[in-house]
Formats: sequence, C-alpha cells, structure tokens
Amino acid sequence: MVNGQPRAWLRSGELAKNAGVSTDTLRHYERLGILAKPRRSDGNYRMYSPDSVNRVQLVRRALAIGFSLRELAKILKIRDQGGAPCRHVRAIAEEKLAHIERELANLAAVRDQLRALLTAWDQKLERTPDGQPARLLELLIQNTKETNL
Repeated sequence: MVNGQPRAWLRSGELAKNAGVSTDTLRHYERLGILAKPRRSDGNYRMYSPDSVNRVQLVRRALAIGFSLRELAKILKIRDQGGAPCRHVRAIAEEKLAHIERELANLAAVRDQLRALLTAWDQKLERTPDGQPARLLELLIQNTKETNL
C-alpha cells in the first residue's frame, strides 16, 4: 500500500513503460495540464492512477493524427471540468483533414510535374552523346516557365 491506497497506482516508470513513452514525456504532459499532477508516495515517488495509461495512449494517438499538444490540453481541460468538447474536437479534425487533402493535392501536382521532367530529361539524354553534358538542370528553368514547376 502507498499512502493508504492499494498498489493499483503506478510509478512514473511503470506508467511510461505501459503507455510507451518516456518519464520526461509524462512530466511534460503534467506541465501542460494534459496529465493530472500525480500523487506522491511516502518516498516522494510520483504515483499515477491506473486510468493515466489510457489518457497517455489517447494523447499519443491524437498526436499521431495531427492534433497538437496545445489543442489537446484545451480539449482535455474542458473534458476534465465536466464539459463536452466533442463538436470542437470534430471541427479540429475536419480542419486537419482539409489540410491533409490540400497537401495531397499539392504533392500529386509536384509528382506529375516531376514525372514530366523525368520524361523530358530521358529524351534529352537519348539525344546527348556519351561524355557530353546534357545540361539537365537548365531544363528546370525552361520547364518552370512551361509547367510551373
């Protein structure tokens, strides 16, 4: 027992291992208010509730899909105070999806331009005798004017 509580409480190293993060990450989450300040044992060890594992895993998954720590701190504060930030969470996720869709469209355009450039370079190389410079990079200037690369 620790501070009169059953040993269900986890030391920071145990929580970190169970959640797949470092103890430094746990302290960072505490500073941001993402993770509640832990209890202290008689030996002054940080002791986290068992549900802290789920909280840290939730944060890690949310980070993986693009949420920021700042966003999560605000959302979790509202939730911890009894609020329901669900519509806000959805709106943030929708913004992130729109951003990803724009990035994908931009990447697809760059991919298509690069394919066209490689085709032009291949044609130039076929016409260039061995040992002679093909001046492929100079085609970037020409292709920029023609294809907005």
